[in-house]
Amino acid sequence: MLQAMFAGFGTSIGLIAAIGAQNAFVLRQGLRREHVLPVVLVCALSDALLIAAGVAGFGTLVRAAPWLGPLMLWGGAAFLVLYGALRFKAALKGGEALMPTPGESAPLGRVLAMCLMFTWANPHVYLDTVVLLGAISAQYAPHQAAFAMAAALASVTFFAALGFGARALAPVFARPRAWVVLEVVVGLTMWAIAASLLLRGLPD
Repeated sequence: MLQAMFAGFGTSIGLIAAIGAQNAFVLRQGLRREHVLPVVLVCALSDALLIAAGVAGFGTLVRAAPWLGPLMLWGGAAFLVLYGALRFKAALKGGEALMPTPGESAPLGRVLAMCLMFTWANPHVYLDTVVLLGAISAQYAPHQAAFAMAAALASVTFFAALGFGARALAPVFARPRAWVVLEVVVGLTMWAIAASLLLRGLPD
């Protein structure tokens, strides 16, 4: 069982630690100190649900319904292109509107809606959590449940560290110029991921 738990924790951390759309969003919210706890909880709980689904064999549904793949791919790419454009627009403002002042922040509902989109509209999330973790967990039968719990714990640990740990960078991002650079990097990240998805969806 311990072997399954260590494998689940390590594999999960390795998959979600790569820079991606969801991680960039969590980092940005952490730097803004804006609704960090709800965002971390949404990401962690979503991952836990997807991991549980993958370990329980939900991947067979994706294979049984081929239309789900293209739908997630094109829809996710469109969303990433739009969000990347919004980040470039924010950068063009020069950084003056990027750090919220006391009493000014995006509504919680809007932030959580964006967070859910980054999680559930991203095909990479399904590949990592449902398909890969689900397949790997089968190697640790009959301890798949321990594997899944450890993988979910890794998700909570990572997103909490990313969201709340971002505050250590606050002195750097006290300068508007640093926010401009961050917005450009986030925008490029979104467009790069969208491009990879679109290229994958093109016929051979």
